[in-house]
Amino acid sequence: MKDLRHPIPKWVTSGKTIRQLIEELQTFENQDMPVRMSLDDGATHHGISLVMKRVNALCLLINSEHYYENGWQDSMDGQLPDA
Repeated sequence: MKDLRHPIPKWVTSGKTIRQLIEELQTFENQDMPVRMSLDDGATHHGISLVMKRVNALCLLINSEHYYENGWQDSMDGQLPDA
């Protein structure tokens, strides 16, 4: 890990609750705008494929492109064509 000269603010690493996220999204005038997620300050971004509840403790926003480009393709190769 990189040695930091200044501590990262807690709001950066703690994330948002569902309530906080909904409140922030409701401030957008265009509620039909696509939602994307990025892990590199917006340099790249991906659509949200699924919203999942995990063990009643986390809400996960998931992008499934990698699965459908790889594992799903392999599983479909083994499928019989529709009759």
